[in-house]
Amino acid sequence: MERRKFIEIMGAGAIACTAFPCVALAAAGSYNNLLVLIELKGANDGLNTVIPFANPAYYKLRPRLAIAPDQIVELASGTGLHPQLAMLKPLWDRNELAIVQGVGYPDQNLSHFRSIEIWDTASKSDEYLHDGWLTRAFAASSPPRKFFADGAVVGSSDMGPLSGIGVRSIALADTGIFLRQAHLSRPSGDARNAALQRILKLESEIQQAAGKLNAEYIFKTNFPPGPFGNAVRTAAELIASNAGIAVIRLSLNGFDTHSNQTATHANLLHELGGGIVALRAALIELKRWHSTLVMTYAEFGRRPQENQSGGTDHGTANAHFVVGGKVKGGLYGQTPQLDCLDGNGNLPYAVDFRSLYATVLERWWGVDSIAVLGRKLPTLDLVKT
Repeated sequence: MERRKFIEIMGAGAIACTAFPCVALAAAGSYNNLLVLIELKGANDGLNTVIPFANPAYYKLRPRLAIAPDQIVELASGTGLHPQLAMLKPLWDRNELAIVQGVGYPDQNLSHFRSIEIWDTASKSDEYLHDGWLTRAFAASSPPRKFFADGAVVGSSDMGPLSGIGVRSIALADTGIFLRQAHLSRPSGDARNAALQRILKLESEIQQAAGKLNAEYIFKTNFPPGPFGNAVRTAAELIASNAGIAVIRLSLNGFDTHSNQTATHANLLHELGGGIVALRAALIELKRWHSTLVMTYAEFGRRPQENQSGGTDHGTANAHFVVGGKVKGGLYGQTPQLDCLDGNGNLPYAVDFRSLYATVLERWWGVDSIAVLGRKLPTLDLVKT
């Protein structure tokens, strides 16, 4: 394959391999357990996702945006789901859906760029770290070298929590495209030029990864249409290949709903719910449902009070989903304290987002969370051991 063509393929974003030799060879954690992260990019409105309908303040703060009581999918304790998430109610009934409310961090930053950087690196609000929290986790406890990759990002070139040096990661939009383009790569010879050596190395790593993958499994599961449904399908194909991977990150974009939120948010939640249900069906088909943990995250929440444009502005604490066959379903954290807003009209947080990471590290993978997060954080008892 010509070097120029290889660079064009990489730059086009169809595939991108960002593998590096691991900087640590620590004992492996329990990476037979898979983690699937779903980023709700732009910051999902948690209050219209997990709705505190028993609190009159919800309707007072949102005279136009509030979901009518007769449309809410009631769960428990005056809490319910947006009607476009009704497909998740069976998971709730099976105790396979945990909802963590009040997730945030001290001194919340309301910049999209900076706050997602904080989430990706598990840093403090005034701390700047280069490596993603998953990169540090894999440095502290390496996934098996037989895995085709430590992690994969589907549908984006932004590596997020897999950024930095020391992780074997790959970004791709479609496994079939990846395999076809990878097989065109023919690394050969040696090069004195450092840039060319890097390209040769990437070519070799792409071929090695492709050699462990296949896209031949025919699913019975029906995947939703659209970009997110395609990303879910690609993630399922990666899992079906049995090539080995510790984490897959998906993204659903469009949650920055400053105006005309009602229809946009409903459509996004329909995509999210349909994608989660399809992923569950595919994992059951592959006999991986009980060894997979699915978790949503976003840079922050939305402000409790609606704005003048029929939307919501950047806020603080948020609600997130944790789904899986070994999840202890129910409500965790703290119901939104709509009567105790801060001076900016935002919610206080109750659960530090890094506690979710500590839960994954310690209870799901058996990895020392202090080595990754820099301090001991409480874990949530939402995973069966």
